Amino acid sequence: MRARGIAYDTGFVRGGENSRDRLDVDLVRREMGIIRDDLHCDAVHVVGGDPERLELAARCAADLGLEVWFSPYPLELTPEEIRSLFIDCAQRAEVIRKSGAEVVFVAGVELSIMNRGFLPGDSVDERVGLLLGQPEGRAERLAEATAVLDDLFRAVVPAIRDRFGGKITYACIPFERVDWDLFDIMSVELIRSAEVADQFRTGVRTLVAQGKPVAITGFGTATWRGAGDVAPRSMEIVETDERGAPVRLTGEYARDEAGQAAYLRELLEIFDSEGVDSTFVYLFALYNYPHRADDPRRDLDLASLGIVKVLEDRLGDTYPDMPWEPKAAFAAIADCYRR
Repeated sequence: MRARGIAYDTGFVRGGENSRDRLDVDLVRREMGIIRDDLHCDAVHVVGGDPERLELAARCAADLGLEVWFSPYPLELTPEEIRSLFIDCAQRAEVIRKSGAEVVFVAGVELSIMNRGFLPGDSVDERVGLLLGQPEGRAERLAEATAVLDDLFRAVVPAIRDRFGGKITYACIPFERVDWDLFDIMSVELIRSAEVADQFRTGVRTLVAQGKPVAITGFGTATWRGAGDVAPRSMEIVETDERGAPVRLTGEYARDEAGQAAYLRELLEIFDSEGVDSTFVYLFALYNYPHRADDPRRDLDLASLGIVKVLEDRLGDTYPDMPWEPKAAFAAIADCYRR
């Protein structure tokens, strides 16, 4: 692999609310150093919905020599709102690129299910439910989503290129039909579940064979036993409040850090051996899913794809200045990337 990376969450914005309460520049700078020096990453996928936070984290990463994948992640926006967000972010990304950093602009992630105007439904759950639960008319709905994506990209990618001089990609879901001629890199959110495990390596090989550099983003699994079998849905063991914020788990689940680590190790081996250009494990930390060892139903870290468990009331032992503790997956990724 040319670029060995991980996703870094700056906070997801939905309805004006940010999933991460605050973003402290000293914490970000320290975490980026750990990502570079201890995880042995040479790239980071900076994701989130606030352009200022994306710029802050991207600058911290660039200052440390990391390749930055600058990735606005719109949620529940219309195509026109998405276009405005991308143009704002492209201008910010170009300033960082012109400072000497290697920067790739990611024009969104999973747009058709995460936003309005592509598929029927007023929420992600409704859109996915209609897509998967009603086979009749599915092909027509996918064709309509493709048409909206095409219209958006044909308008917004030239506008991004007017403002940003680096490479551009889009992190797609496999069912999305993307005109890759518009982009420099094919990026796919490719997550292995038990249903596709026997076809997974072949699928990766087929992507690479298309000739354009391939990046795999969004792959990971939660930390409960059996999560890897349902990895694309392994966060669905969480009950949320009316704002969509996580509250508790749907039941009691067994912690399985070794399982999460093995899952990531296996996928990284496949991606490396099949010639993938760049990989970005999802993700470093999910700050709104803290670890609560004394309350199994409220131990939200079990549903987190983070490779560190966030602590609420103390600092960690491995890194005494950090509010988290590495999971087994942390060491697994470090070992893979070091080699």
